[in-house]
Amino acid sequence: MSTAPTATSGAGAEGPVPPPRASMPTGTADVPGADVGTDSAGWPAGVPVAEPTEPVVAEVEPGRVRWDPAERRARASQSFWTALVGVPAIFSVLRLGVEAGGELQTTLLLVANVGPVNLLAGFVTTAARLLSTGMVAVFALGAVLAVSADRLPPGTRRRPLFARWADITPAWVVLASFLLALITWPLLYLPLLLPAFVAAFQLRPERLHERATPRVLLILALLAGYGWLMLPTLRDAVEQGGERLVLALIVVPPLLALFIAGPLPGMVIRPLASLTEVAVLAMLVWAALPVISTPVLPLTVTTVGVENGPTEDVRGHVVTTDDVNMVILQERGGVRYVPVDLVRAQVLCPSEEELPRHRLRIHDFHVEDSLLEGMGRRVRPVHRIDAACRAPG
Repeated sequence: MSTAPTATSGAGAEGPVPPPRASMPTGTADVPGADVGTDSAGWPAGVPVAEPTEPVVAEVEPGRVRWDPAERRARASQSFWTALVGVPAIFSVLRLGVEAGGELQTTLLLVANVGPVNLLAGFVTTAARLLSTGMVAVFALGAVLAVSADRLPPGTRRRPLFARWADITPAWVVLASFLLALITWPLLYLPLLLPAFVAAFQLRPERLHERATPRVLLILALLAGYGWLMLPTLRDAVEQGGERLVLALIVVPPLLALFIAGPLPGMVIRPLASLTEVAVLAMLVWAALPVISTPVLPLTVTTVGVENGPTEDVRGHVVTTDDVNMVILQERGGVRYVPVDLVRAQVLCPSEEELPRHRLRIHDFHVEDSLLEGMGRRVRPVHRIDAACRAPG
C-alpha cells in the first residue's frame, strides 16, 4: 500500500520542494475520463510552472536620498527635543559668563557657588517668557504650514521644518506651552495668544455652528465679551494719548483670529516657511539678549563699616557667605570680599527692568505684569524703594 507524498520544509525536508504551479486550466480535471499524468514531483503534467516575478523597485531621483516616513518623524522628534532641552542649558551657561563680566576666574567662582537648582530656578523665572514665546510661535506657524502642505500634490517637496515639528508634538505639549504663556506673558501681550491658539488648533469659524446666522451671533457675542473686558483699558489709552502700540495690541489680534486658520496658497508655502523659520530664529535671538544679561543673583546694597564709624554702601550681588567673608559681585565689576563682622545692614533692590513704563491697568492688574506677578502683588504689595537703592553704586 502506497502513501501520499507530504511536502515538508526546513532542515528535515526530504528531497527538493516542488516549484509552484499555475492554477490548472478549467475543464481539464473536470472532464470525465480525462487522463492527466503527473511528473516526478507529483504535479499534473502539462500545467505550466509560474515564473517568480522580480520585485518592483521605485525609481529615485539621482542625487537624492529616499527617507522612510517613520525615520523622518524620528529625526524631527530628535531635533525638536534636542532644541527644547539644549537651548535652556546653553542660555544658563551664557548667563553666568555675562554675569561674571567675561572674566574666567569670576565665572568659575559663580559656577562653584550657583547650584544647578538655583540656576534652573533663575532661568525658569526669567526665561519662561522666551521659552513659551518660541514654542507658541513654532506650533502656530507649524500648524498653518502643515495644513497648507497637505493640500499640495504628494511627493512634491519636503514638508517644512515647523510643520514636521507640529506633526510629532503631542497636543498636551501644545496646550502646556499656551498655558505657560498665559501665566508668564505680560497682560499687554496676552491678546496675541488668540490668533496663535486659533492657528495652532485650526479653529475655523465654521466649527462654531454649521449655520451662518448662529455662527455670526456667536462671534459677535465673543467679541462683545472681549470688548467688555478691555474697554476700560482702551478708554484710558485713548485719553492718555501716545499709546498706539497698546491700542493695536488690543484691537488687532481678535480680528486676526477670524481669518488666520486654514490653508495657504501653494505658491507661498515654501517661501513663507523659509521666511518664518528665519524670523522666529531672529526673534528668539533678539529676545534672548536681555535674558542672557539678566542677573542670576539678586541685587542688594550692603552697608559696610566699623561700629560707630564711617560706613560704605556696596552695591552688587551676594555670591556666597561663610564664617569669615561675604563675597559680593559688585555691580560695576569685580569681586569684593567683605568681612562678616563689618556688615551692618543689607537691603534688596529692584532692577531697572522692573520699573513700569505704562500707566494702564486691566481690572486692577498692571498691563506690564503677568498673571503670576499680578496675583503676587495682591498677596504682598510692593513696598517702597529704599533710599540706598536710588543712590548710585
